[in-house]
This record gives sequence, C-alpha cells and structure tokens, in this order.
Amino acid sequence: MIIELSVALVAIAFAVLVFFLIKTLKSAKDSLDKVSQTLVEVQKTMDELTYEVKTTVRHANEITADVQHKIQKIDPVIDSVKNLGDVMNELTLTVKQVSVTVIEKYRKSRELKERSKEVSIKEAPLTPAEERTVNSYDAIYAEKSPGKIATVLKGVDVAATLWKKFRH
Repeated sequence: MIIELSVALVAIAFAVLVFFLIKTLKSAKDSLDKVSQTLVEVQKTMDELTYEVKTTVRHANEITADVQHKIQKIDPVIDSVKNLGDVMNELTLTVKQVSVTVIEKYRKSRELKERSKEVSIKEAPLTPAEERTVNSYDAIYAEKSPGKIATVLKGVDVAATLWKKFRH
C-alpha cells in the first residue's frame, strides 16, 4: 500500500507540477506574443520613419542644391558691390585730396591778398603795365565764393572724369 500511495502522491505531484508548468508556459507564450506584436509595430514604425527620413533628406538635398545655385548667381552681384565699394573709397580719397588742395590754394591766395593789402600797392607809383596787372589781379580775386565753389565743383568733375578714365 505504501507503494500505491507513493505512486499516487507522485502522480498528484506530477499533475500539480504539470498544471503550474502549463500556466507558466502560457504566461511566457502570452509575453512572447506581446513582444512579437511590439516588434512588428516597431518595424512598421521604423519603415515609416525611414521613408520620412529619406524624403526629408531628399528635400534637404534639393534645397541645398537650389541654395548653392542661387549663391552662384548672387556671387557676381556681391563682387560688383565690393568693387563699387572699393571705387567709392578711392573716389572719396581722391575728392578729399582734391578738396585739401583747393583749400590750400584758397588759403594761399587769401594770404597773398592780405599781404598785398598790407604792402599797399596804391601808394607806390605804377607804370601803366603794372597798373593793368594789379587791376586784373584785383578783378580775379575780387570774385565772391560762388565762383570759387564753381571752380571746386569743376575740379571734382575733372577728378571724377580722370578717375573713370584711369579705371578703364
């Protein structure tokens, strides 16, 4: 009877073991099914993302090519603007030099005029030729500033013309 009891106890223990083993295997199967389903969803998502990334990269490449093409078209304009800036700088320097020269000539003529007044030419007896020279000198330097401004503008115009010819 002990053997029968032992065999029955072993059969019951085996049945309980098989029951819990089946329960564990079903649980593991459910987990593996969920993992498999998650992997399928991840794969679909990756495929969609891969397509989107490829599309985005393609668009980025097109935009880059378009920007490079437009930059190549704008480069000559930028070079022209730079050259124009250089010309304007040089022209400004030239005008500055011309204006300094004109101002210096004006100062010298003014000083000369003031000195001539101090010497008082009218006190000394003049020959007719000297008198004509003094009168012509007075006539030239008696002009007011509009004549001098016109002279300065003509000088600037001449300098600009020379600069154009020099550049060509």
